[in-house]
Amino acid sequence: MQDPVKGRPRRGEEAVSTLKDRRVLLGVTGGIAAYKAVELTRLLAIEEARVRVIMTRSAMEFVQPLSFQVLSGQPVCTNLFGLEAESRIGHIQVATEAELLVIAPATANVIGKIAHGIADDYLTTAVMACIAPKIICPAMNVHMFQSPAVEENLAKLRSWGYRQVGPDAGDLACGVQGLGRLAALPEIMEAIREALTRRTLAGKRVLVTAGPTREAIDPVRHLTNPSTGKMGYALARVAKRRGAEVNLVSGPTSLEPPQGVNLVAVESARQMYDAVLGLFPSVDAVVMAAAVSDYRPKAQAPQKIKKEQTIDSVALERTEDILRRLGEIKGGQILVGFAAETQNLVEHARAKLEQKNLDLIVANDLTAAHAGFASETNQVTILWPDGRIESLPLQEKELVAGEVWDRVESLWRG
Repeated sequence: MQDPVKGRPRRGEEAVSTLKDRRVLLGVTGGIAAYKAVELTRLLAIEEARVRVIMTRSAMEFVQPLSFQVLSGQPVCTNLFGLEAESRIGHIQVATEAELLVIAPATANVIGKIAHGIADDYLTTAVMACIAPKIICPAMNVHMFQSPAVEENLAKLRSWGYRQVGPDAGDLACGVQGLGRLAALPEIMEAIREALTRRTLAGKRVLVTAGPTREAIDPVRHLTNPSTGKMGYALARVAKRRGAEVNLVSGPTSLEPPQGVNLVAVESARQMYDAVLGLFPSVDAVVMAAAVSDYRPKAQAPQKIKKEQTIDSVALERTEDILRRLGEIKGGQILVGFAAETQNLVEHARAKLEQKNLDLIVANDLTAAHAGFASETNQVTILWPDGRIESLPLQEKELVAGEVWDRVESLWRG
């Protein structure tokens, strides 16, 4: 079956989540942003994480535990002295089972209690017993957030290894503007994914290209292709999660750039060529996922071409072959190419692998369902110079990206 909204496989069929079965302990405290924690729980559940929620007494004044229980499929932890839970020392059990602890929203009160070792309810007691990585997401009035006490307490938590996400600036519930809004949920979700990812690319500098290029015909028309950049952006996100320093050279796309990467925005193949060649000497690996236009008009009209003008044809010329040039000049770098084909997939990809001196090539069939341009999923075949061919199943593009980086890492290890 397909997801009727997104036109892709439903969870539990071909697609698999990057957070599947990961154990996340979510602490919810008493601020107006507690309602956003309900949506955060839903997002984690969609990605098939195993979520346990702990609510403080104040949090229950804003949101009912039943909402979290329905979404997580697990009882909500509320009463430190409940007989059923504490017969198993429940707060210790949930703390030791967790792979990650997230507190969202985190009020000034709970931040202060944790920073000073106070454990007087289910949440703060579980925090003390939890040895897993911790993310804290402050949300409060701007003046509270900027108070010396909160600043000092947060600095102490960061020094203990807590990762702080947010707050954001904007309109606050108290009617003022400033820092204090709970960080955007996509930002919190990305922090969760990163915290649960092994930093196998730490110390590496990588370059990823993404998206289409546009070759101008006149000031308002251009030659391009249907690439949306989703595969390249997934490669950049996964590399960042694994600890790499990431340069992302991107053609025009509507996607938000992954946080923490060095984004270089370009339009044309020539601009991408210059950007990539400029960065190439300083990186350890390049993954060329961009769909670079092979042709451009020989001349660009200086003004918009009007309908009344007769044009029988547009003269074209070849654009710069970025991948071939990198293959000619590479030293110790790993070079990975992509091949998007509509026929003879393996044959065309093999030729590109050999002609451009690549270490790997990732080929995908544009005629396959739920794969290729604009799709959330992809199904690829990886070809190696020694003749090996690996056909991977249909999966989320972030999982495809992980497979690609796994093989780059294996080349470094080998």
